[in-house]
Amino acid sequence: MVVTGRLAAAAGLLALLVTFVMPSLLGVLIATAVLAVGLLFDIGSVARARDLTLTRVPLTTVRLGRATEVELVATNTGSRTMRGVVWDDWPGSANAENRTHDLALAPATLVRFRTTLTPTYRGDRVAGQVTVRLIGPLGLAGTQTRRAVPARVRALPPFRSEPLMRSKVKRLQHLEGRNVANLRGQGAEFDSFREYVAGDDVRAIDWRATARATDVLVRTWRPERHRHMLMLLDTGRISAGRVGDGTRLDASIEAALLLGGLAAAAGDSVDLLAYDRAPRAEVRGIGGKSLQLKLMHALAGITPALVDTDSAGLVRAAIQRTRRRSLVVWFTSLDGAAVAENLLPVLPVLAQRHRVLIVSVTDPDVAAAAARRTTRADLYPAAAAETVLAERALVQESLRRKGIAVVAASPGHLPEALADEYLELKQSGTM
Repeated sequence: MVVTGRLAAAAGLLALLVTFVMPSLLGVLIATAVLAVGLLFDIGSVARARDLTLTRVPLTTVRLGRATEVELVATNTGSRTMRGVVWDDWPGSANAENRTHDLALAPATLVRFRTTLTPTYRGDRVAGQVTVRLIGPLGLAGTQTRRAVPARVRALPPFRSEPLMRSKVKRLQHLEGRNVANLRGQGAEFDSFREYVAGDDVRAIDWRATARATDVLVRTWRPERHRHMLMLLDTGRISAGRVGDGTRLDASIEAALLLGGLAAAAGDSVDLLAYDRAPRAEVRGIGGKSLQLKLMHALAGITPALVDTDSAGLVRAAIQRTRRRSLVVWFTSLDGAAVAENLLPVLPVLAQRHRVLIVSVTDPDVAAAAARRTTRADLYPAAAAETVLAERALVQESLRRKGIAVVAASPGHLPEALADEYLELKQSGTM
């Protein structure tokens, strides 16, 4: 049982009446009896909590940084009107608004309560219990219960580079339409025949088709479709480093989403593996329009683990999941020590079976420090930053000499740089 402020107010009013009108034991007994009768009437007349049915959608998704509404449906299946308050409990990181709702529900009716949530970081927010307080007709007392109504809100990655998707897909379509014989790359797929025009490579002339036709015909080619790509996300402690407004992992996820959407538009199948000491998330054998949504859901709850990544285990897992030759896009760091200890010992095994592309997020503050030399105090940070940049350049050159492509850019430019590299691979026929 719960009591309200109205009961306290009624008790205070009766106390004043007893004091000034009937200051006696009889007056106290009468006031107490009136208060008790009202209290018992409210308790006996309040609607039963079991007659209130609460339901809501089990999973609601929203992009990080945006607001969404979670709907709680309350249905009165009893014969009494329900009056009271409903509290919808959510974690603090969900930034819930309008969690308290007044309840006035007639029999055999329902009402929809909406709570606005704005999650502050990626991942799932699990709803707490719903508290229902039902008050009697006089508003003096009532009952309070708590209900478990399962629900989650999943904050998907923000995908700020989504506006780039349309322009990159248009470039891909243009590439497929104009990739004729003189741009033919190794492993490109035959598309169709067309008439020879001045400037075409004579090696593209198909003499058998020409013999059957009245004009000289050349072959046209298009980038290979239905290829396979595996994206590897290093979720170890290196990925927890702050770069710009987020972590290295956040920037890698942003680039992976753009690359996955572009690969789906190109007709390729994409696998994804997030790994540190064990698989943290995995997407396998997905292509087409559903790929990007699958990637978002898989990566929504991934956070950096403060452990050193088992690079050998990651390579073994990648080889086990990818039997045929594929493009392996590895999101990791190009710091000198990390490359020497983690990448160089295992990269030859992976590069022997697949084409490897290393993707790294660079810190724009390092480049800014290298260029800032206005005062004497700036010289030491500038020298340290220059050392870091020189070391990174040596690492990139060493990897390129081993036949491993490298894409390194700041968080704001990484998705576009990676998409351009993928399109270059498509155009050259190596992907």
